Amino acid sequence: MAARRNGLDELDRKVLRLIRERPRTGLLEIARLLGVARGTVQARLDRMIADGVITDFGPNLSPHALGYPVQAFTTLEVEQASRADISSALTAIPEVLEAHIVTGPGDVWCRIAGRDHEHIQQVIDQTLAIPGVRRSSTVITLSTVVPHRVQPLADDR
Repeated sequence: MAARRNGLDELDRKVLRLIRERPRTGLLEIARLLGVARGTVQARLDRMIADGVITDFGPNLSPHALGYPVQAFTTLEVEQASRADISSALTAIPEVLEAHIVTGPGDVWCRIAGRDHEHIQQVIDQTLAIPGVRRSSTVITLSTVVPHRVQPLADDR
């Protein structure tokens, strides 16, 4: 197989775009829309899964629609030696949507969701109760300007 920029060629990008735009479309229909064999689409998907390009096929859920309309970003200052235990504890809090170890100010940045501001405070209190977490700083989101996305990276040339 010829080397490809970023591991994706134009057909891969078209397959990914179709799956994102029409997630309930079957492989046969995707193949028909792209003018290729069904086996070609399956092989491309299998390779992108094996390469870690495609990480899941689950539906994207809306915290707002699930009753968690308030989102916030919390920066945690932590004891460095406790990062593994802190990561496990954060995973156990359902309202923690994401957590990232970062450079610069703070040590761990978390995106959290809550039913209201009081609930956000309760989630922050939960994170502060984790052994090794020293302090937090939180900002509440007002609106989402650019939602989480990755497709533009695949489309970038």
